[in-house]
Amino acid sequence: MSSNHPVILFHYPHSPFSARVLYYLALRGIPYDQCIQPQILPRSDLARLGIRYRRIPLLSIGRDVYLDSRLILERLERLGAPNPPFASTATPEQRGLERLLASFTLDTGLFKSIVQVLLPHTPLLHNEAFLKDRTEMIGAPPGYNFADFLLAGGADALMAVKGALEVLETTLLADGREWLAGTREPGRADIEAVWSIQWLFSVPGALPGEYISARIFPKVFAWVERFEKAVSVAQKGFRRPETFSGEQVADILGKAAVSEAADVVDESDPLVRAERLRKGQVVQLWPTDSGSRHKTVGRLLGLTAREITIETTGGEVSVRVHAPRQGFRVAALAKANLS
Repeated sequence: MSSNHPVILFHYPHSPFSARVLYYLALRGIPYDQCIQPQILPRSDLARLGIRYRRIPLLSIGRDVYLDSRLILERLERLGAPNPPFASTATPEQRGLERLLASFTLDTGLFKSIVQVLLPHTPLLHNEAFLKDRTEMIGAPPGYNFADFLLAGGADALMAVKGALEVLETTLLADGREWLAGTREPGRADIEAVWSIQWLFSVPGALPGEYISARIFPKVFAWVERFEKAVSVAQKGFRRPETFSGEQVADILGKAAVSEAADVVDESDPLVRAERLRKGQVVQLWPTDSGSRHKTVGRLLGLTAREITIETTGGEVSVRVHAPRQGFRVAALAKANLS
């Protein structure tokens, strides 16, 4: 990437959603740098940019910052970057499979079930600061504890995960193919399905062998192992990312150029009409599920059927924040304060 459009990933180690993006960066051969964030709030590096969004990862390309790993991958798809062995999305069927697998992981409750199976086997179950932070993130009522969520319904969560692995074992992988879309190299379809499963497989003791094992799901386990090897090979020829402090990132983004225009507020959009939104208006932007109490303030730059863009106010540096329409809301500042 050019010095005017640096690519910087905001993440922390062992974040499964960050892994989803890191896999893509490695397999596509996209050079990037990083700003490592704490696992729990506060995150002063983001506050410097006027960003109150509390989920990880975020990715900046130039002065544009992208929220949510779905939108991040969509933006990276548009980069004219080096492309080592990586299956391009060549057909409508492959593009459809990618979307279905993303929904399979994120929209069916599978990821929530994986969290319930995995985290009770980690020290985080006894980390009071982590539990308090995640309790606040999910917007739980007073007196609720995130540990209660993790320990409730564990048997059902295990069966949901087992069922998802059975789907992969008996359908897409059943014919002996190496990669889910039937390609010669790993592609985005594999990334969309593997990131949460690999996270689960990587935690010692998380898998009850009588339900989930390489003996029961040999094709799934072999596929995950192939994917890990492919990423490892890609990373060997990869420039190691430089790690920047929050102060350095603020300076870099303050001097960076805009990476893409976002100057369309679709006046025919039902939300624009209902809320009487207009370009340049001060608004608040927030996710509708976890982290909904943390709202980023800025001036509305763009609103289309797929994306919301605002320019932050209140930080040391103003950046352009992009969020997908799915799972996010935007409202005029006065109205947002009432929600």
